[in-house]
Amino acid sequence: MEEPNIEIAVKKLTAAIKEYPNYPIEGVVFKDMMPALAQPETCNSIIDALFEQWKNESIQVVCGIESRGFFFGLPLALKLGVPFVPIRKMGKLPGKTIEISYDLEYGSACIEVQAQSLPPNANVLIHDDLLATGGTALAAAHLVQIAGAKVAGFSFLLNLEALQGKNRLDAIAQNTKYLIDC
Repeated sequence: MEEPNIEIAVKKLTAAIKEYPNYPIEGVVFKDMMPALAQPETCNSIIDALFEQWKNESIQVVCGIESRGFFFGLPLALKLGVPFVPIRKMGKLPGKTIEISYDLEYGSACIEVQAQSLPPNANVLIHDDLLATGGTALAAAHLVQIAGAKVAGFSFLLNLEALQGKNRLDAIAQNTKYLIDC
């Protein structure tokens, strides 16, 4: 009997993750999913698993957060048959943009989305590689709302459960899914 797509992806992704102790600061163990990108079978499994998680939801747009949210956000959008809209660091998008500043674990940042890139009232899925404290995803959600769309959910490959980022996101949308709890 074949395993469900999600279980296959979890096994492959878990095997591909490399850990870097004390990066970017002392006491942090960085979980690097980049080795998975060198493994086409693993990438295809991840895309299939994300699709399984979201195929029955009313997603109309996938927003990927720069930069690692682009790797699987775009293929997920393509597989769902919906547009992909990038959320980028400030100063990276041409034309009129909507921006928001927010605090990170190690400082502050500003992200932006092109104005008019999200249809009014569209159900938007926000995708990134990792959920830590939820600060970046929360800022992306506020951008989506300012643009006039709705946050339908949050999608991640990894969830650093001890940092409880999901709790912050529940105030926006109680539909947060990830492949692995770390």
